Amino acid sequence: MLVAIDIGNTNITMGLMDGDQLVGRYRLTTKARRSSDEFGLMLQTFTNRESISKEHIDDVIITSVVPKVMHSCINGVIKFFGINPIIVRPGLKSGISVQLESPKSVGADRIADCAGAFHHYGGPVLVIDFGTATTYDYVDENGCFKAGVISVGIETGANALWSQAAQLPEIEIKKPKTILQRNTQSEMEAGIFYQYLGGVEYTIRQFMRETGRKDMKVIATGGLGRVINNHTPLIDTYDPDLIFKGLNIIYKKNKDEKKSIARPYN
Repeated sequence: MLVAIDIGNTNITMGLMDGDQLVGRYRLTTKARRSSDEFGLMLQTFTNRESISKEHIDDVIITSVVPKVMHSCINGVIKFFGINPIIVRPGLKSGISVQLESPKSVGADRIADCAGAFHHYGGPVLVIDFGTATTYDYVDENGCFKAGVISVGIETGANALWSQAAQLPEIEIKKPKTILQRNTQSEMEAGIFYQYLGGVEYTIRQFMRETGRKDMKVIATGGLGRVINNHTPLIDTYDPDLIFKGLNIIYKKNKDEKKSIARPYN
């Protein structure tokens, strides 16, 4: 079995892959000051919850956009599993050719999302990840990552609104029953939802216009992707497990070249 770990700015998600099947997932808050022992205990909790002993874990693959937590996470994996994990970084085979101006600056999570989307849905494909930031990544029919957009995430934008305005309350991110609202909280809910939904739809249409590919598939992922997907016909599929599918693809392409499967912790 493979443990796939995605370290994001807000959350760390862990997936347990049995071949191509995701058999368990686990989510926790990203914190910079966790020790390797804490990471090891979280991994133990995760595998125990799925009734999997560590002897059944063949390997671990990690993607991260938070460098300062990597040392503790990697050492936690080594302590608990005795495995030196694969780290997604430039140079690893992914099935995606990154053809941007600075390929090495592209987040590893975006590469994994693109690998999962292209392998499972084909190309051309537009991958939208609704996370702390919302990213749009365009992959053509040959698996070439040709262009991307990074925008403010819906929850990030909402947090900025109520943190900068003293009299505005925190709100839930959801579709209101009507845009004709009559109190501050529901007015904010309507404003954030409809403005964000409109921006997403306009961005998708602009990708279609400028690429000339109205036939492109649009795949959404990320925590709040479900909220938007349910209210627009422009998104074809919402896949909450896309990152794990992508990490599994990258693992398969690189596992035979891994020089050291395990080493003792010291």
